[in-house]
Amino acid sequence: MNYKMLIHGGKPLKGSIDIQGAKNAALPVIASSLLLRDKTLRLRRVPKLQDIFTMADLLRHLGASVHFKDNEMSIFVPEELNWETPKSLVRKMRASSLVLGPLLARTKRAILPLPGGCAIGSRPIDLHLKGLARLGANIDLVHGAVHASAETLKGSKIYLDFPSVGATENLLMAAVFAEGETVIENAAREPEIKNLIETLNLMGCPIEGAGTGTLHIQGIGDLEGGEIEIIPDRIEASTYLIAGAATGGDVTVSRVIPEHLDAITAKLEEAGVGIEADEDRVRAFLKDPMKSVSLKTLPYPGFPTDVQPQFTALMAISEGTSIIQEGVFESRFLHVSELKRMGANIELQGNTAVVSGVRSLNGADVRATDLRAGAALVIAGLSTPDETSLFGLGHIWRGYERMDEKIRSLGGQVKIVVSEENGDLKW
Repeated sequence: MNYKMLIHGGKPLKGSIDIQGAKNAALPVIASSLLLRDKTLRLRRVPKLQDIFTMADLLRHLGASVHFKDNEMSIFVPEELNWETPKSLVRKMRASSLVLGPLLARTKRAILPLPGGCAIGSRPIDLHLKGLARLGANIDLVHGAVHASAETLKGSKIYLDFPSVGATENLLMAAVFAEGETVIENAAREPEIKNLIETLNLMGCPIEGAGTGTLHIQGIGDLEGGEIEIIPDRIEASTYLIAGAATGGDVTVSRVIPEHLDAITAKLEEAGVGIEADEDRVRAFLKDPMKSVSLKTLPYPGFPTDVQPQFTALMAISEGTSIIQEGVFESRFLHVSELKRMGANIELQGNTAVVSGVRSLNGADVRATDLRAGAALVIAGLSTPDETSLFGLGHIWRGYERMDEKIRSLGGQVKIVVSEENGDLKW
C-alpha cells in the first residue's frame, strides 16, 4: 500500500519535542560491531528508521544477531562471518559502504556491490578504496562490485583529498586491526565521527584526535563489547527549528547538543529568528520579519549540506534575495523544481540557487526526490494556508522518526493517507 502526506499549513508551530538519535551516527556505530568476535555491542537511542532497518538486515545477512526494540539495539557478532554482501540490501542506501572497512579487517576479504547505484567518483567511495589500498588491501572492481582482500593490513599515513565523512569512518574501522599506527589527515570532523571514535575507544582501540582533522589509530588484536548511546540528530533538530521559523512559530528542540547546531542557529539569528539555548535545549521563535541571508554549505563545522534544502524553503518566503551555494554535493537542488511548483522564485546557476523571497507559497501536489528534499517540502507546505499533498514518503521515512506525530504535537495539521500512486514504502 502506498501513502502520501496531506499538509494543511498556515498555522504557527509551537511547543517542544524530543529529538531522535542521529541516523548518521547510528549507521557507522552499527557497522563497527562487525569488528567484534563472539561479543555484543549494545546501543541506546537508535532511531526507528528505514535505513537503520536496512543496516540491521545487512548485518544479519553477514551472520550477526540483531535485536531492536524501543530504540535499543543489541548486536552479537559470532566468530565466523560471511564476507559477501547482497546487492538487494546494499543498493538500498549509500551507507551500506560502511561495512566494507570493518568486514575487510575482520575476515580479510569483502565483496560489496557499489552502494546505491553510485559510480566511482561521483560520491567519493573512491576515497574509501584509495585509503584501504594505503593500508595494504588489494582492490578490484568486478561487474559493478568492489572485491577487497588483505591477509594483513598495515598502518599507514592516509591523506584524504576531501574530508569525506564515509571515508573517514570506513578507514577508522579498518585501521583498528592494522599493524602499527595509522594516521588519517584531512579527516572529517563531524560529531557523528566523534560518536564512532567514542565507540571504538570503549571497545578498546586507542584513537586520538577526535574532533580534529588528524586522527591517530593504534592497531590492536581484539576488541571488547560494550554499551554506547547515539548522539542527538542535529539534522532533525535543525529541520524542526526551521519549520518553526517558517510558520512564524515558537519551537523548542530538547535532548540536543546545542553546539552541534551552531552553524544553523547563527544563520537563523541573521534571518531574524530569536534563539535561546541551554544545556540540552534550543528554542527558536520569530522575533523580527524574516529577511534573506546567504550561505554556502561546507564540511563540519560549516553549514551542513543536509540542511540546505530546508533552509532554501525558508528563504523562499523571506524578504529579499539570498544566494545559496552548494559546496558539498553537486545534485543537492532537486527540491527546487518542486518548490517552484508551489510558487517559489528560485533560479539555478550551476551549484548556486538565487532565491527571491515571495510573500507566500501556494499549496500543490509535490514529490520528495530525496530525504532532505522531502523535509524541505514539508516545511514549505506548513508555511502556506493552502493544502499540499506530498508524495514519495519513502524518502522521509529513511531519516525522520514519527515526523507526522511530532508535527501534530506542535499544532501542525498533517496526516498520512493512502495514495493510489506507486513507489512508496512504509515500515
